[in-house]
This record gives sequence, structure tokens and C-alpha cells, in this order.
Amino acid sequence: MSLKLRLARGGSAHRPYYRIVVADSRSPRDGRFIDRIGCYDPLQPKDSEKRVVIEVEKAKEWLSKGARPTDRVARFLSEAGLMKWEHGNNPQRAEPGQKAKERAAERTTREEARRAAEEEARNAPPAEEPSEAPAEAAADA
Repeated sequence: MSLKLRLARGGSAHRPYYRIVVADSRSPRDGRFIDRIGCYDPLQPKDSEKRVVIEVEKAKEWLSKGARPTDRVARFLSEAGLMKWEHGNNPQRAEPGQKAKERAAERTTREEARRAAEEEARNAPPAEEPSEAPAEAAADA
């Protein structure tokens, strides 16, 4: 059983309130948990002491037992001085997926073909239009 230190949402619509809990990683976000070690109120000002409240001793105990914090909870624990958190570096994050790369390649080939056709049409000699003289001659007769 892998343990997670994570947030469980509470509060009403548009008024979130989170509990920092220790839970089995397989249990749902707002479902069963083992222990409650703190709370997080995002509606409080950022400099307020009530915004993040963590019971440090409980958090140390669960970390020593092997509980792994989620990214947001790891930020809170690093602010409390319990662990070191660094911003993750994922250089592939902004890279488009395989399908998007295929669509972009297809789009560029279509664009190049269209430009080549336009260029060819510009450089081609103008087609001779049949003169209207024979039609005029027949009209005079």
C-alpha cells in the first residue's frame, strides 16, 4: 500500500477548502483517508497564517513511514521546512504530440504545393484567347 500526502477538497461551489490528508494512493481524492495532518484555505490572503496549517510532527512521522507528498503538498512542506522542493523541469512538456506533428507536416506540404502552383501560374505565358474577329465578320454578312 503506497501512501500519499495530498489534498482532499471540501467547501461549497466556488468556495474551496482543502484538508491535507494521508491516504492510500488508490482511494479517491475526497474519499477515505488515514489521517488528517493539516488544512489549506486558498481564499485566505497569501501572507495569512491561516492559509496553510500543517501539524509538523504528524507530517514528519508520515514522511518517515514512506508517505510521498503530491507536488502541491510538497510545496507546503518545503515552506514549513520539512523537505526540499524544487520546481520540476520537463523540457518535453510544451512539445506537441505525434498526431499534431503529423498534421503540421501535412499542412506545410499542402502550403508548399499551393505556393508552387501559384508561382507556376504566374510564370506561365498567358493563354491566347480566340479572337472575336470571325464572329464580327459573320455578323456583318
